[in-house]
Order: sequence, then structure tokens, then C-alpha cells
Amino acid sequence: MLSIQLADETERRLREAAERVRIPVDQLAAAAVRDFVTQPADDFEAAAKRVLEANRELYCPLS
Repeated sequence: MLSIQLADETERRLREAAERVRIPVDQLAAAAVRDFVTQPADDFEAAAKRVLEANRELYCPLS
């Protein structure tokens, strides 16, 4: 089992998406992660790079 923390806005959007497709939030999150990590290696690397670049400030250590 994995526990993650999401920014409030991200969590809100995840909950709204789960409501739209009528599945539990944890199932939608698990499906999204599963889809992400099962992409072919090149696609996975490109997607990971986009995520890291888009969220750079979240991954930088606090000074």
C-alpha cells in the first residue's frame, strides 16, 4: 500500500474526476499510476520528465 499527499487543488480535481466517472478516488488514482508506469519506457521517461519539469518547485528541497 502507498500513501501520497496531494496539493489541495490536485486532490479536488481528482475527486471531481472520480465523481464524473463514478468510481472511488483511490481506484482512479491507482488506475492513473498504473497507466503511467506501464507505458513503454520511452513514453514513460518523456512523461516523467514533463511531470518533473512542470512541478519542479515541489521537488526542490526546502531551503
